[in-house]
Amino acid sequence: MTTHLALLRGINVSGHNMMKMEALKLMLENIGFQNVRTYLQSGNVFVDSEEESASKVGFMIKQEIFKVFGHEVPTIVITKEDLEACFKNSPYLKEKDLDTKKLYVAFVSIALKSENINDLKISQFKPDEASIDGNRIFIKYAVGAGKTRFDQKYIEKKLNVTATIRNWNTVTNLLKMYEE
Repeated sequence: MTTHLALLRGINVSGHNMMKMEALKLMLENIGFQNVRTYLQSGNVFVDSEEESASKVGFMIKQEIFKVFGHEVPTIVITKEDLEACFKNSPYLKEKDLDTKKLYVAFVSIALKSENINDLKISQFKPDEASIDGNRIFIKYAVGAGKTRFDQKYIEKKLNVTATIRNWNTVTNLLKMYEE
């Protein structure tokens, strides 16, 4: 049995793609996932499955959400190792007097190369910063996520990927849930 973490993008945000977590949980159990548990109302859901392939699990979840709720919801499935790598590889965690409220991680649908950072043209968003690490983009916003154009839509357009962004507090709590 493999535990997967599905990050659903754009649900229950500003009245868009509304779905109750209890209904999502029941739907996932009905298609065979076990030990289904959610974190917050914004689409973080753990499932246990005999299926080891994260991409297959993501496809199954996305397909069932469309069938049951009628929403086209981009879904990225990550592992415990992906979350652990956030703590191990973030270039910002070593900074003195760091405000973790300004740290975010964009999880993307494919592994990126470090040179993809040039495609993002991050210099036009200074003083915001970003660093690529595989299927993660570490982001440090100067002011905050709500005050920048360097967001998930921009990342998707520039890199031709599916992306979903989580704040550092959420990343921390999701790793704790993986360890429960």
